[in-house]
Amino acid sequence: MRVFVAGMGVFTAIGESCAGNMAALLDKKHGIRASSCEIDNLMGDFPIAKIPYTNSEIAQKAGVPPSWPRTALLGVIAAQEASAASGLDFTKYRSGFISGTTVGGMDSTENFFYSYSKNKNSGHISQIVNHECGRISHLIAGNIHANDFVTTLNTACSSAANAIAFATRMIKSGRLEIAVAGGTDAITAFTLNGFNTLLLLDDELCRPFDARRKGLNLGEGAGYLLLVSEEITRQNNCLILAEVSGYANASDSFHQTALSDQGNGPYLAMERAIKMAGITANDIGYINLHGTATPNNDLSEGNAILRLFTEKIPAVSSTKSYTGHTLGASGGVEAVYSVSALLNQTTLPNLRFEIPMPGTELFPETDARNLDLKHVLSNSFGFGGNCCSLLFSKV
Repeated sequence: MRVFVAGMGVFTAIGESCAGNMAALLDKKHGIRASSCEIDNLMGDFPIAKIPYTNSEIAQKAGVPPSWPRTALLGVIAAQEASAASGLDFTKYRSGFISGTTVGGMDSTENFFYSYSKNKNSGHISQIVNHECGRISHLIAGNIHANDFVTTLNTACSSAANAIAFATRMIKSGRLEIAVAGGTDAITAFTLNGFNTLLLLDDELCRPFDARRKGLNLGEGAGYLLLVSEEITRQNNCLILAEVSGYANASDSFHQTALSDQGNGPYLAMERAIKMAGITANDIGYINLHGTATPNNDLSEGNAILRLFTEKIPAVSSTKSYTGHTLGASGGVEAVYSVSALLNQTTLPNLRFEIPMPGTELFPETDARNLDLKHVLSNSFGFGGNCCSLLFSKV
């Protein structure tokens, strides 16, 4: 059974919709404009890609209670856009919501902690009841009426990509007819301090795949795809944006917070996704890189690409130079970007690249370039060596 993308939704620091995000990408307008001091003033001043709206403002846009955690608020905006695109009534079909997140309701819990630590009589239970990651998914699923199957994946920064792969499997197996899949994450003090402790943050704007890269910039956002079965598209004459033709997950099994220099996990994930689609490496026209701009990730991903694409290296770029690293949401956000690149037959620019990494000599696209794209890969790699590649094909 084939599975198709019939809708998309995305909310990041560069835009509130698919159209807004694509316009910013093509115009080279990044959203890494805020400071980590806005979240936690106890650590250094690091650039972050924070969406410039308060929780109350986002809640008003979405038509949901402002008491929802920020991760749920960001996610419901993107999920509403994705689910509305097809005009399908989810209550008439076996519909599911499969989401990746690493933060859950942590922002609300942090607010409770700060208040409670100063005054034991302050704070309210409503601030912590939605702490765990699964609660976020159920809030969003209820809003878009995708309630037949709801689950949450947390595989670090490959969470949303794995959610899309899992949703595709659920539809292929006949367990679901429709699924909204992707991920959402907000920036929290815990996350900022964690990455700072690992010495992975850049105090300047990140430079993916550049020899001078020092680390990543954190961001927040959400991205979801509306996936439908072949039968549903036939019955409803759905507008098809792309086919999910391949996907694969592979474990690098090297280190808790690093990939092997050879890129074993990334190599296997890409190779198996391509094999599932029944095509060859030469058929890939563009890769949306995981491209975090950390020394380890870019070297590992670069070496994996050189190992796999021995005859012709496709166009590559990292869009984290616009949105920052949106953690568990990144695979969903970048799946939307990958399908958008396929629809618009264009590559997406990689900002701030000047000097290739020694030994790899990969040259990411620094300008949008029109190509005859038939197949696009989207890479997402997480801590623990959890690597996922998604393959989208033109229909």
